[in-house]
Amino acid sequence: MTRRSLRVLLVVAASAALLASACASGGTAKPLPTTNPSASRDAFGSSGKPPSGGAGASSSAAAAAGGSPASAGGSCPTSAPPPMGAGDTRTVTIATPKGNIVFKLEGKLGPRAAANFVALAQCGYYAGVIFHRLVPGFVIQGGDGQFGRVPNVDEARAGQGGPGYEFGDDPVKVPYARGTVAMANSGADTNGSQFFIVLADAGLPPAYSVFGHVTAGMDVVDAIGAMPNSGNATGNRALDPVAMTSVTVTTP
Repeated sequence: MTRRSLRVLLVVAASAALLASACASGGTAKPLPTTNPSASRDAFGSSGKPPSGGAGASSSAAAAAGGSPASAGGSCPTSAPPPMGAGDTRTVTIATPKGNIVFKLEGKLGPRAAANFVALAQCGYYAGVIFHRLVPGFVIQGGDGQFGRVPNVDEARAGQGGPGYEFGDDPVKVPYARGTVAMANSGADTNGSQFFIVLADAGLPPAYSVFGHVTAGMDVVDAIGAMPNSGNATGNRALDPVAMTSVTVTTP
């Protein structure tokens, strides 16, 4: 699969920061670019390459890291579900040891992303999955049930996995404001299970399918974002990762 580099213009810097993402076979790696105005950074380090064994990880490797991503939560989907209706909404509650994060999920924002998130949440896919990437002042990112599920987190690969399938992008018509919930990806039409929550208004291009906005618990999001991380050079990997103990979906 191809890797996509993303250039984000910074008002406070004379030059742009070039940041790359990578993808893993059988799933998608979902690192996001960072708006930090320092030197160019890759989500896996300055080499611009994932750690050994990351790209091309096999299904047997996935099982060793915590089970098949499609079956980790029980009867989870093995392909993307039909898009959600434009008028449909859901309330999503992410329970964590730091407190609950509640967001409104809207079909009109991202019908494919919304339907997929609901399907994975309802089958229990996200239970025990960590927020593996923390970028202060930018985003927290999680959802890798292949390599990022406790107690079998693979620290070298967390952030490179997915549910075992990919699906296409939704058109993005809203800005990435604080509290926005969107899909992370490794290029066009490579969505899977990983998502991010925006900590501060971000000038990202419309390349990440938006499907919701936090309505309660931004203090929890901020607290998770302030946890120790490894720094830009190593992809802002969470050093003491917080797991989602459960993700529940209710109507509306």
